[in-house]
Amino acid sequence: MVRVTRLNSSELVINSDLIEFIEAIPDTIISLSTGKKIMVRESVEEVISKVIEFKRLIVHVDSGESPSAEA
Repeated sequence: MVRVTRLNSSELVINSDLIEFIEAIPDTIISLSTGKKIMVRESVEEVISKVIEFKRLIVHVDSGESPSAEA
């Protein structure tokens, strides 16, 4: 799950597995596989970083490692 901010400043948590693609035209639009589109304040790069961070956390939890125990 990834926390993002709508243009009206409200926070929203989305399932990163549902992200189909992300566009910047000029606002960032996240298109989900459900057909829903969400316009957010974060840049494309920020959304990608949040997804990577979340996926990294999941890998650490699944492997039984502590998220802070990176080499």
